[in-house]
Formats: sequence, C-alpha cells, structure tokens
Amino acid sequence: MLVDYTLVPLGSGTHLSSHISKIVDIIDASGLPYRLTPSGTCIEGEWDDIMNVLRDCQDEARKRSSHIMSFIQIEDEVGEHSKLTRNIASIEESLGRAVKHDLIEA
Repeated sequence: MLVDYTLVPLGSGTHLSSHISKIVDIIDASGLPYRLTPSGTCIEGEWDDIMNVLRDCQDEARKRSSHIMSFIQIEDEVGEHSKLTRNIASIEESLGRAVKHDLIEA
C-alpha cells in the first residue's frame, strides 16, 4: 500500500517546518519506506503499520495545534511492493526516458 499523506496544523502561522519536522521524525522512526515531498509524504507499507504511524502523527500534531487538516490518498494494489520507485519507473518506461522527479540544486 502506498499512502500520500499531508498534515496541516491550522492556526500555527505560515512557517510550519518546526511542526512538520516532528511528524517526519515519527514517520522516519517507523522504519517504513517513505519519500518526503514539498507538500506531503508518501509512505509505503501494510495497512495496520501505516495507520498506526498516521495515528501517532495525528497525536503529535494535536500537541501543537487544536485544529488539524489531514489529507490521505491511498493506492492499494494486492501483491505490489516498491511503489515509491515503481510508479515513477513505470512512467519513465512509458515515455522512453527519465523524468525529473528529484530536485537537483543548480
């Protein structure tokens, strides 16, 4: 299962890195494969493992904000793994070329 997860603590100002870094720390400590993006985090794993991590993230966010918006998009395909990389590779195969999917400093 691949989950695209975005958490927004409302009423916390416009710079959220101090709040979000605590959430990313929880995801990182889970040991699940993940990829941080500029607007969310993709996490790969089994349903129960991911939902436990998301609950821990929600609990942590509630310590800092009384109003939280969470957005969760789930891709669940039986027998599939490595979706973090496989989804991108599939697009590249279809295009016949690599696509820019990681930021490279100029």
